[in-house]
Amino acid sequence: MVKSIEILAVGGAHIDRRGQVSGAYVPAASNPGTMREDVGGGVFNALRSTVRRGVSASLLSMRGGDAAGDTVSRAIAEAGIADLSAVFLDRTTPSYTALIDREGELIVGFADMALYDLAFPKQMRRSKVREAVAAADAVLCDANLPSSALERLVSLAAGKPVYAIAISPAKVVRLIPVLGALALVFMNRREAVALAGVHADAAERDVIDGLRCSGLASGIVTAGSAPVLGFDETGAFSILPPAPRRIADVTGAGDALAGATIAGLLRGLPLRQALREGVAAATLAIESADAVPDFTAAAFADALALVPDAREVA
Repeated sequence: MVKSIEILAVGGAHIDRRGQVSGAYVPAASNPGTMREDVGGGVFNALRSTVRRGVSASLLSMRGGDAAGDTVSRAIAEAGIADLSAVFLDRTTPSYTALIDREGELIVGFADMALYDLAFPKQMRRSKVREAVAAADAVLCDANLPSSALERLVSLAAGKPVYAIAISPAKVVRLIPVLGALALVFMNRREAVALAGVHADAAERDVIDGLRCSGLASGIVTAGSAPVLGFDETGAFSILPPAPRRIADVTGAGDALAGATIAGLLRGLPLRQALREGVAAATLAIESADAVPDFTAAAFADALALVPDAREVA
């Protein structure tokens, strides 16, 4: 029997609240809309795509001993992910609240995640973490971990690919001490600009050059409906995402892209082909009004057929 590929994810798994404005957004005023609550988090969202693409996964996160923590626990189990998380009975489970406009674009996000900063550095020193890293073929992390925890995790994973999700412009700088050891970083345009140290209007080539100068060997940069930019040791390229049939919610699309891309890489695909699968997963996530979008084989094949081949960036 062939051993399945195993990935360990370390990072965010928490409550996601999304409030969508019904009409035109009016700053500094009461806006009518709807609020929904799901379980999300960078690595958890990504893992759901990775598992759907045939990779076995385990997750190490932090949560409180409250009702929200119970909800997170159930969601991890329902996703078919092994739960290695630590529970702190006297703490509140982290949460992220996003306000989005009627087109599904983010207006503002609010992160209540003090437990991650407090607990991850200590947890990285536990034998349980060393054993989990040793058993995995690859590691996925996100910048919800403080830099000290990221450094410890990367050290434990020496010799194995470590993938990272940037999370936000404010948090992506936590990756700086470990950039040279990361196999691939997933980020959006704002996060890439912050990491590269370039102007917000910088050209694609300047962003890539800035990321390389920061120590990163390979990266993926998303920018909404604009081409997804990728680079590795063979050069830079872009893939234009197909227009979605409808836009239900863009929240989590970048994480879905990361998860499916990683699954492709772990199956041996080159980055350009793996990213096509990531773009297909992101498209399905954008089109779905559900927290868990449809990733059946047929739906994924249909979405992938609409994704063009990568084009080289001069």
